[in-house]
Order: sequence, then C-alpha cells, then structure tokens
Amino acid sequence: MKEPIILASGSLRRQEYFRLLSLPFNIMPPQIDENADGTLGPRECAEDFAIRKVNKIISLLQNRIPPWICGADTIISVDDAVFGKPQDRSDAYRMLTKLRGRSHEVITAVALFNGKEKTIDCRSVKSVVTFMPLSEDEIEWYLNTGEWQGSAGAYKIQGLAGCFVSEIQGSYSAIVGLPMHEFYVMLKDNGYPYEE
Repeated sequence: MKEPIILASGSLRRQEYFRLLSLPFNIMPPQIDENADGTLGPRECAEDFAIRKVNKIISLLQNRIPPWICGADTIISVDDAVFGKPQDRSDAYRMLTKLRGRSHEVITAVALFNGKEKTIDCRSVKSVVTFMPLSEDEIEWYLNTGEWQGSAGAYKIQGLAGCFVSEIQGSYSAIVGLPMHEFYVMLKDNGYPYEE
C-alpha cells in the first residue's frame, strides 16, 4: 500500500502532479522566509528553500514524524539574479521586462524526507525558457490578468504566459513546479513503495 506523503506546498500544480502519479498526500504549506540568500547561487537557493520547507514541517510535527515529506521550490534566474514570487504588480513588471526577448533559467528543487531513515534527499532540475520580445501593451495585458501572482518570475507557463514562450529546453513539468521524472526516480531510490 502506498504511504501518504505530506506535500509541503500550497501549489495547485504540484497537487495535480501528485494526483497524476496516484500518490496519497496531505497538504501542509509551511510559512518560511522566501527571501533569497545573496551568498547562494540559483540552484543552491532553490534547494535551500525546498529543504527549509521540509524542515519546517518536521519542526511543526515534533514527535509525530510522518513516513514521507516532500518540499519543492521553483526559482527563475536571469543575469545571475534570482527571481522568486513578485511582491506586487510593480515587482512583477520589473521581472517581466527583464525576461522579455531572451532566455532565462528555471530551477526547480525537490526535497524528499524519509521518516524511516531520517534522511532528506534533495535534487534539482534546470530548464531554459525563452520569451518572445514583449511590448509594453502585452506586459500590461498580462499583468491585468493577475496570473502573475504567487508565481516565480511573475508568470505561469501553463497559463496565458504560454503565449510568450518561444522555446523550452529541459523539463516542462519542472518549469510548472515538479519534475516528474526526477521525482519518480527519487521515490524509487528512497524505497517508497510506489508499485504496491
């Protein structure tokens, strides 16, 4: 029997992928400080956030340690700057103007806690997304949709922002928020009873 996993995320897309994988899960979105540590590179930053989400759930549950916890985080990197979720519309505008007409990296990290072994396995996937050149009117149109809210880099590739994407290199599911192949391999490598 598949064991339930605590999903340390409020992301609807990650929940959809868990359902697609037929994984039983409970949602516990942790509150962590999502300000990037300026000393960390983009990949290390994403991994740090994913691990911190898992550790936050462990600390909240104290002695009631579940068999599995999964934390994930997605960040955008352009010119070595890390773009997390925009704080407001003007921050989203700043991000989109930086992304238009060029390529940027999307890094998604997944941390998996194995309660039996008391270990955390963390892996990350880097993809590259290229945006077409965007006019001021197109940026304003997108900002008016509100879709940018709560999304790394101020866009959702699975939504209207897909209109702006001219090329993808790497994992689409990772760009959305959960690299399915890598996560499946993680589950197997850590002894999760996936096929039962």
